[in-house]
Amino acid sequence: MEEFVILVDGNDNPIGKEEKVKCHLPNGKLHRAFTALIFNKEGKLLLTRRSDSKMLWPGEWDGTVASHPREGETYVSSAERRMPEEIGITCQMNYVNKFEYHVPYKDIGSENEVCGTLVGVVDDFDESSLIKDEISAIKWISPNELKTELENNLDIYCPWMVIALYYLDDCESETKTKFSSLISEWTKEDLKQRYEKAIKHYIPENNWRLVN
Repeated sequence: MEEFVILVDGNDNPIGKEEKVKCHLPNGKLHRAFTALIFNKEGKLLLTRRSDSKMLWPGEWDGTVASHPREGETYVSSAERRMPEEIGITCQMNYVNKFEYHVPYKDIGSENEVCGTLVGVVDDFDESSLIKDEISAIKWISPNELKTELENNLDIYCPWMVIALYYLDDCESETKTKFSSLISEWTKEDLKQRYEKAIKHYIPENNWRLVN
C-alpha cells in the first residue's frame, strides 16, 4: 500500500498529496513533515539511529522521531500517533515552530520539507520498547556532548534535527516559559554557532528558513 504525504506551499498551505517515495527523489516536491524531540528530566535529548533500511540517511543519528502528518492531523497529533509506532511509548508533545529546508542525500534523493518541531519530556525510557524496523539504537545526549559531536563527527547526524535545535528558542511565549530551562540550555550562543556551522555544511546553498 502506497503511503502519501501532504504537499504544501512555502507558507505550509496544503495544495494536494503525493506518494511519499516520489517526494523524496532528488527533486522531490515540498511536503509537510515533523521532527519530535524528547528530553528527560536532566535535560538530555533522546537521539535515535535510523534503520539501515531507510532510503535516506540510513544508520545516521536523528532527533527522537521524524515522520509526516496525515490528512486531518495536526503536527502535535501526528507526533503523538507516531511515537508509539517508532519508540513504543506515549508522550504529550508541544508545538514549537516550523521551518522549511531542502537538502540532497548523495544522488539517491532529498528532503524538501516544511517541518514542524515538537518537544516533550519523559521521566524514563525502556529501550526494549523500540520498534527495530524503524530505529536501530538510541542514546541520550547533553548539549555539551552534542556540541563536541558536531565538532568531531559532523556527518553522522541528520540535518533537520540540527535545524530544529537551532530554531528551538523561536517559539511562542507560553512554550518558552513551559520549557525555559531546557530551551536556554540547548540554545546557548556557542551551541547555536555550532548548529549554524553544521547546517551550512549540510546545506551549502542556504536552503533553510523559519516559516512564520
